[in-house]
Amino acid sequence: MQPKSKYPIVIAIDGTSASGKSTNARLVAKALGFVHVDTGAMYRALAWYCLKHGVDPQDPKAVAAACRRWQASLECVDGHVHLLVDGYLPAKEIRTAEVSAAVPHVAAVPRVRDWMKKTQRECIKFGNLVMEGRDIGTNVFPETDFKYYLDAHLEERARRRAAEGVEENLAARDLRDSQRAAAPLMIALGARVINNSQMTSEQTSGRIIADVKQRLAEREGMGAGR
Repeated sequence: MQPKSKYPIVIAIDGTSASGKSTNARLVAKALGFVHVDTGAMYRALAWYCLKHGVDPQDPKAVAAACRRWQASLECVDGHVHLLVDGYLPAKEIRTAEVSAAVPHVAAVPRVRDWMKKTQRECIKFGNLVMEGRDIGTNVFPETDFKYYLDAHLEERARRRAAEGVEENLAARDLRDSQRAAAPLMIALGARVINNSQMTSEQTSGRIIADVKQRLAEREGMGAGR
């Protein structure tokens, strides 16, 4: 059951690669009846579009131009927000190794991040959100009271990636994400930091769900006492 609120609630879940953002965001959204938004998939969609149309992901000007001209739109199906490209959902295509390699370069382009921020903020039209990414609490919805930052030891995150059959230099990815000029990866002001190196997804999401419910109850209590 969704909590009563005059305005939609946004739960921001940021964190490093392989820190469990996607799994936990889905679990939290399902438990609370919120809409789930995977912002990483949006960047992947643009990276796929660039590769499909022969745009060099490492050419910022070309990527920015592609972002200006592509026909992308939001849709919400079964509690999940998707970014359609020319009316098509490239669900499998955006998960290839080639797209994964291109994403960090595409995501570092300032004009791309501006476009993504505007589009991601539009997701509020679908209702209460659980939005995962790398700059949700710092850049996309800095005003939300519900900010969480997930992390885990590098060795554990590498193990998780390997279990998925993905080879990725996570240390290099962390460095790129934290040092980029546009909306770098960082812990948002007021965010609850959760290191889940020794935690299951159920334990991690359970901690977030309990915290959200407690604070919503406190908020309603304060409102009732006025």
